Amino acid sequence: MTSVQSFPRMSHVQFVLAVLIMGTVVVGSNILVQYPVNDWLTWGALTYPLAFLVADLLNRRFGPSAARRVAYVGFVLALVVSVWVATPRIAFASGLAFLVAQLLDIYVFHRLRHQAWWRAPLLGGVAGATLDTFVFFSVAFAGTPVPWLTLMVGDLIIKLALNAGLLAPFRALMWNIGRPGDAASSPATPVRPV
Repeated sequence: MTSVQSFPRMSHVQFVLAVLIMGTVVVGSNILVQYPVNDWLTWGALTYPLAFLVADLLNRRFGPSAARRVAYVGFVLALVVSVWVATPRIAFASGLAFLVAQLLDIYVFHRLRHQAWWRAPLLGGVAGATLDTFVFFSVAFAGTPVPWLTLMVGDLIIKLALNAGLLAPFRALMWNIGRPGDAASSPATPVRPV
């Protein structure tokens, strides 16, 4: 027996705000990834995990369909803007990595949403950050003199640590902005579990 879960619809203002936040995180990270802290870490690793926090809060509140819509529009917005603030190769690598990682995070989160509150954001973030890091660094820097293998390992370690550290803000925010609305008081879209 398949159950149907209802999620409130995002208003246009909520959607635009979510896309702007997501785009800001991605564009900022694309700028910061060009500045290494040392041979195994870039500044972008410190900001990018916020994208998973945003996606997880959207997924918790509005469901996976809304989170995917924000990821798709955020992907296009970030790609267009990143071409001007980063190299085209970094913009392409970032866009590709962002899209596949966000979709994986949203899928894993939704599959685990009814388990312990921390499991969905933690495991979705681990899966997404791992895929994102591998895709981004291999596409952006393979064949260049940049020490991308060490940067990839260092960035992944930091992203995973920050992902775990973002559980506290997720927990605090999920009961405020991430809490699903009262289905009786807001229009809802039925979503069938995958």
